Amino acid sequence: MTILVFDSGIGGLSVLREARMLMHDHQFVYVGDDAGFPYGDWDGAALTERMVGLFETLLACYQPQLAIVACNTASTLIMPALRSRFDIPFVGIVPAIKPAAERTASGLITVLATPGTIQRPYTKELVKRFASHRQVNMVGATRLARLAEEHMQGRQIDTAILQEEIGPCFVELDGKRTDIITLGCTHYPFLVNEMRKLAPWPVDWLDPAEAVARQARTVLARDLPEALHDRPGSARPAPDIALMTSGSPPSPIIRLLAGLGLHLQARDFPSLSVPR
Repeated sequence: MTILVFDSGIGGLSVLREARMLMHDHQFVYVGDDAGFPYGDWDGAALTERMVGLFETLLACYQPQLAIVACNTASTLIMPALRSRFDIPFVGIVPAIKPAAERTASGLITVLATPGTIQRPYTKELVKRFASHRQVNMVGATRLARLAEEHMQGRQIDTAILQEEIGPCFVELDGKRTDIITLGCTHYPFLVNEMRKLAPWPVDWLDPAEAVARQARTVLARDLPEALHDRPGSARPAPDIALMTSGSPPSPIIRLLAGLGLHLQARDFPSLSVPR
C-alpha cells in the first residue's frame, strides 16, 4: 500500500523519516511543492486552490491509502477542503501546543512558525483550548524555512539571520524563562543543532514529527486495519519515490533525496499550467 507525504519543499522529510520507521511495510511517495515554496507567503484561497489541484493529480496517479500533509501552514488552512473533496484519510501537522503546555516548568512557551501559521484562527484556537493557563509567545519567522532548505542542501547559512529569527523566542518574565519552543514548521527541526548553538539558554525544542507519524499509523489502523498486517504471499512494497513540482530541483536536493533512498520521478501537474 502507498502513503503520500506532502510538503511545500523538503522540510517534510522530517515527517517522512518518522513515518518510515513506524510503517516500513508501505511504499512512500514524497511530494515537495518547491515550485510554490514558501507557503507562508501565499494567500489562503490561492493556496487552497493550488493544493486541491495538485492532489487531483497525485491521487489519480498514485492512489495512496493515506496522505500526510507535512506542512503546518497548509494543515492549519486547507484540511477541510481536502477532506471534503477526496475520499482518502488525511493527517495534518499543527504546532505541538498541547504537549508544550503540559511539559513546561516555567509556564513560558514559544510557538515558532511561519507568519501564516501564527495568524491562522486554527492555531489561535489551539492556544485557547490547551494553553490558556500558560504564557504563550507567538513568533512568526519569515526566513527560517528558506534557511533550512539551504542548510539541507549543504550550503552555509547566515548565522546572524538565524540568530535574529530565533531571538524573539526567548522571554524572561518575573524571574522565569522560556523553557520550551514548539517548532511549527517541518523545516525547522533540521536547524535545531544550529539554533541550540545560538540560544541564550537551553530550551526543549519540540518537534511534532514523531507524533504525526503515530497519528498516521493510528488512522490506518482505524480506517484500513488490513494495511498494518502482512498478508501471506504479499509482495514487498515498491521503492519509495519523490516528486518535486518544479521538475528540476537543484543537484544538492537530488543528492539528498537519493541519499534517503528516494527515487526522483518527473510528473506533470496540469493544474499548474492553467492560466490565472
